[in-house]
Amino acid sequence: MSSQTEKLLDAREAKAEIERLSRELSHHDKLYHQEDSPEITDAEYDLLRRKLEGLEARFPEFALPDSPTQKVGFTPAPKFSKVRHKIPMLSLNNAFSEEDVKEWLERIRRFLGLPEQEEIVLIGELKIDGLSFSARYEHGIFVQGSTRGDGETGEDITKNLQSILPSILTHNPPAVLEVRGEVYMSRGEFEALNAKQKAAGKPEFANPRNAAAGSLRQLDPEITRQRGLKYYMYGWGEISETLGETYSDHITAFGKFGLHTIAGFFENNTVYTLHSVEEVIRFYSAISNQRYSKIDFNIDGLVYKVNRLDWQQRLGTVGRAPRWAIAHKFPAEQVVTTLENIEIQVGRTGTLTPVARLKPVNVAGVMVSNATLHNEDEIARKDVRIGDTVVIQRAGDVIPQVVAVRTHLENSVPYIFPHTCPVCGSYAVREEGEVAWRCTGGLICAAQAVERFRHFVSRNAFDIEGLGEKQIQAFWEDGLIRSPADIFRLDYAKIRIREGWGEKSAANLEAAINKARTVSLSRFIYALGIRHTGEITAKLLARHYGSYAHWKQAMLALEPGSDAWSDLLTIDGMGEIMANALYAFFHEAHNRELLAELEKELRIEDAAAVESGSAISGKTVVFTGTLTRMTRGEAKARAESLGAKVAGSVSAKTDYMIAGEEAGSKLKKAAELGLKILSEDEWLAMIG
Repeated sequence: MSSQTEKLLDAREAKAEIERLSRELSHHDKLYHQEDSPEITDAEYDLLRRKLEGLEARFPEFALPDSPTQKVGFTPAPKFSKVRHKIPMLSLNNAFSEEDVKEWLERIRRFLGLPEQEEIVLIGELKIDGLSFSARYEHGIFVQGSTRGDGETGEDITKNLQSILPSILTHNPPAVLEVRGEVYMSRGEFEALNAKQKAAGKPEFANPRNAAAGSLRQLDPEITRQRGLKYYMYGWGEISETLGETYSDHITAFGKFGLHTIAGFFENNTVYTLHSVEEVIRFYSAISNQRYSKIDFNIDGLVYKVNRLDWQQRLGTVGRAPRWAIAHKFPAEQVVTTLENIEIQVGRTGTLTPVARLKPVNVAGVMVSNATLHNEDEIARKDVRIGDTVVIQRAGDVIPQVVAVRTHLENSVPYIFPHTCPVCGSYAVREEGEVAWRCTGGLICAAQAVERFRHFVSRNAFDIEGLGEKQIQAFWEDGLIRSPADIFRLDYAKIRIREGWGEKSAANLEAAINKARTVSLSRFIYALGIRHTGEITAKLLARHYGSYAHWKQAMLALEPGSDAWSDLLTIDGMGEIMANALYAFFHEAHNRELLAELEKELRIEDAAAVESGSAISGKTVVFTGTLTRMTRGEAKARAESLGAKVAGSVSAKTDYMIAGEEAGSKLKKAAELGLKILSEDEWLAMIG
């Protein structure tokens, strides 16, 4: 076999693995952030995430725009009112070693163009395991509180936070102050709570983080009040006036206002500053040694933040996280348990995923009973067999990983991966170069059909309240729905007489479905469940094409090498993999028939422009050459924040070419096309 063929097979395996890891991480993100009931622990979560990030770095053409590595939290739960964050609540990227921290600091230095001798002052914080929240004060009075949610929209927990936070701030705070913090529970309070739960015959909490999150997200604020929760502030969102030039200035001011801050965890109630990598490592080592002996609450690492706010602003964000901060995680904890069984789960796209059922074991405060085994190759590589004693690893408190086999049972035999679907009995196939087996049953497979419908009506898609998994399963089994369009053609007379239904519930469902008949273009695209087209990709497509008619027309015209194909690939973040998936979807007759049926039932709204007041909102820009006033990454981030579409290649649809020094072929092509070409200074003058 030639080296070129081997490289191709590696790429195919990477593509499939990226898809699988993305699905798995999204599933566990929902359990952790929305339901406060993780199935598995942080070790595998962190390791799976690192594996996904590594694959995405090595094969960027296969990275999904809606990858879990680019998302924050999860969609708010439906039992709470929603609160829109005026400034998004971000997550953090992780470092797992001294080398990771060094590389992060070097990236900052390169991004800002700093000389080697210029000092980057960092603030060191404890990474407490709790639930992130936002609290808004107006003229010093607490008026609203919310969870982080998906980073853009959170849950309204104002009444619950009132029992924890000060109602009135002191020392003349700004007119508007939205502080961000973490609610957590000490180990002592956690043990006392579980003792009460056990005495009352109620389920015990798995760990302090789940207990704190569950306590704060109660519908009854009195329950929250009784749980002994604590908090600290680590940042801010909207603020009407600056409190200084540095992060530490603001944290110090928060303390004067009467808020608990990170400074309270250190001697003399001061913010902990770090001036070199050596100081960072000493800080990490000292806290790591004290985390169980001197700290009475769970921490799973440390956080480092750039102190200068002007540098924070220039660094901005990438994906789900700020460039100016990073979480330095503590190493994983390992235990041994018995693998009692291996079961196969069938996913929405038909992927057969093996799951290890374990003898429950406590790993750093979390009872672990399940762990993913990824795929057939992973089982074979580790030689995992039913009945084995296995090493389980976790770091923090989310997802577990089977690290290795400790011992085999006498006469145990290797696990044989099934070649038929356990749900519908259809054949499973494994395409050349892929690691996953997939059921061929499609819509006849209940696992896939129900999952596809669940995706279609999910909160980030059509968001149809009252049409959950139970209802979808029942409607599918009774033949009421076979196509997404059937949802909008339900016979409510039949539904009213079904067991568990009545006039009111049927009327509520009808109202919810009718409300969903008007849907935004991005939600519609996402709801279709096209492979590699998640929320972020759907938003990119909606923003690029503007209307459903334009998008559909362009997709129907897709052919490799066509103008429509070239135009699609100009979207920054769009690659051949996503383009091929869209091409495949639109060249299936049954999918075109589905769209035609949905068009009869729906009103699909055009995409809204971002920052319509900006001079470049909705414009397509391309950068080329070397910029001298800012780095390329900084320029791109600024353009996108103003509503521009940043493309990677030049076409007739490019509105502005920004040419830096030593511009090459892109500049020549832009001139040939007669495009508007701007110097870096002209560009900066245009965007202010």
